[in-house]
Amino acid sequence: MNKQEAKKRIEKLKVEINHHRYLYHVLDKEEISEAALDSLKNELFKLEMQFPDLITPDSPTQRVAGKALEKFKKVEHKTGMISLFDAFSEKDMQDWEKRALKILIAGEIKGGYFCELKLDGLAMSLRYENGSFIQGATRGDGKVGEDVTNNLRTIESIPLKLRVPSHDEFKKIGLEKKISDSIIKAVSAGEILVRGEVIMTKKTLEKLNKKYEKENRPILKNVRNGAAGSMRQLDPSLTAERELDFYAYALASDFKFKTHEDSMKVLKLLGFRILKENKRCQNLEEVEKFHDFWEKNRKKLDFEIDGIVVKVNDLSLWPILGIVGKGPRYMMAYKFSAEQVTTKIKEVHWQVGRTGVLTPIAVMDEVSVGGVNVRHATLHNMDEIKRLGIKINDTVIIERAGDVIPKVVKVLDKMRDGLEKEIKIPKKCPICDSDVHKIPGEVAYKCTNKDCYAVNLRRLSHWSSKGAMDIEGLGPKVVEQLVKEGLVNDIADFYSLSVGDLKSLERFADKSAENLIKAINDKKELDLAKFIYGLGIHHVGEETALLLEQLVKSKKYKVESIEDFVKVFKDTTLSELESQEDLGPIMAKSIYDWFQDEKNLEILKRLQVNGVSIKTRKIKAKNSDLEGKTFVLTGTLSGLTRNDAKAKIRELGGKIASTVSKNTDFVVAGENSGSKLSKARELGVKVLSEVDFNRITN
Repeated sequence: MNKQEAKKRIEKLKVEINHHRYLYHVLDKEEISEAALDSLKNELFKLEMQFPDLITPDSPTQRVAGKALEKFKKVEHKTGMISLFDAFSEKDMQDWEKRALKILIAGEIKGGYFCELKLDGLAMSLRYENGSFIQGATRGDGKVGEDVTNNLRTIESIPLKLRVPSHDEFKKIGLEKKISDSIIKAVSAGEILVRGEVIMTKKTLEKLNKKYEKENRPILKNVRNGAAGSMRQLDPSLTAERELDFYAYALASDFKFKTHEDSMKVLKLLGFRILKENKRCQNLEEVEKFHDFWEKNRKKLDFEIDGIVVKVNDLSLWPILGIVGKGPRYMMAYKFSAEQVTTKIKEVHWQVGRTGVLTPIAVMDEVSVGGVNVRHATLHNMDEIKRLGIKINDTVIIERAGDVIPKVVKVLDKMRDGLEKEIKIPKKCPICDSDVHKIPGEVAYKCTNKDCYAVNLRRLSHWSSKGAMDIEGLGPKVVEQLVKEGLVNDIADFYSLSVGDLKSLERFADKSAENLIKAINDKKELDLAKFIYGLGIHHVGEETALLLEQLVKSKKYKVESIEDFVKVFKDTTLSELESQEDLGPIMAKSIYDWFQDEKNLEILKRLQVNGVSIKTRKIKAKNSDLEGKTFVLTGTLSGLTRNDAKAKIRELGGKIASTVSKNTDFVVAGENSGSKLSKARELGVKVLSEVDFNRITN
């Protein structure tokens, strides 16, 4: 076969293979066997090996191509990838519709809603030029993502070359000729943007984990982690073995469709897999039925979902409703309720925190909750244990709703068999064997040894954590390694480390040692509030640290060094601290005692000697409607980080609390909100969605 004949044969093979890919992955049909399809692919591969200059990027043989990357490149999205706001109840959905109708000044939303299953995977943006897949990127922050093109190419359900639908196919779905002409033109010689979700099915997860167990490789925790971890592989051949799927949910290119439903039909014609379960609903009553049906039947699906996405179907209404912050008014994520399961408490371990406080952790029979296998749940404190009546060997209900560590929410006392045992507070610290005592006026129990190994490790890790100094590369494992090697005993020691100290340690090469020292040195000029928080003073959280920053600023003399900072607290009496707004007597005594301890003062002195300095933030004038208002944040905010949200509140004079009470003014509920949201509704506290929060703080 000469080159010209080979070229013709290659083109025919590509068309035939793509045709069968479309039948199998999009239409769930098979015209030929898998073996016959493999034979076609094999013939194509051999011809391309014989004539390598005929290989094109959209060839079916090029799904796993390219060398392993050193890192992913950043990609700026041509059109932003929006985040969704969450609804958790029928009333939330009704409120959303009322807000929309108020903007539209209409009695109804014509065309109803298009409802889609909310896949638990990873959002992706795909770019096609002249019909060929050119680039794929992760969502990132919505504006900039990471280029994962090579990994996406390994997914069979992503077409490397778009189908060119016929006019008859467009006509069957009721599309106007001028729109179908514009689509055909864009496929042939233009750009098309597609958004969708990369997922791993339950069946694939099970198959891979069986394989990995046999090979003594780490197993995948759940389908979402499996999908996310697969897309983070720098070597596309590793992604390919994960057998991921892709479902399209948006055609980001504007073809002037009348409805969102039309755009989904077109995506299918172009060669993308669409969820067949998605459905148009005429009104919210039908939406509620769709939501309830899939909440009850989601276990029957071969993929994980955590709710549904409800979109206004009439696309002409989208620009009118608009976007608030980073989220649209024309769609809503209607989440399922938190997942609960039962298990049995086998024993209770006591964890020693950075301040020496002991926290009871239940060790349970392993159980899957929210797609994650768990063996531990927090019991918070003895008051919570008594309130719930928890005993060792009890059968309990645990809940995981966005929290990393699940919690026990109920004891099934009728399941008791007489083998239950009371949970007792240890008399000795489980780490250093020192005495444990109850803190006066509190529910907490504490190790009496200030130099307890566990306390010191957590104190050091707290200093380098994100909420405090945020030193990249200085995580808990590295901190423990430095302590064990005798290089670090207190926070001042971090700033006397050298590259030479680190190079001899396990896991540290020249570059990693240099990077860590640079990261530490970059954090020598410290924000005053973060500095105070990082000291790990008992009872001093982020909010109290901000209050103490204001106290320091209120003094008449300048505070330009750590020495000046120490002088402020050496000159501040206990009664003066107690008189500060929002500082109770217990908190004031804890702060006062900390600055009377010569060991603490010596550490502060050494920090200054090692070149550490402090700076104060400039606070904007307040006089806002939010001044003095108390906020509680719960769940995950999609458009901004938790710290950004807190900064907004503080800028406007608001306060942040960690628990919901009758004194709370607002609860800001993000994705996977848990018990705090329930408590807010119980107490009648105003709940703000992320949209509402952005509206009142911008």
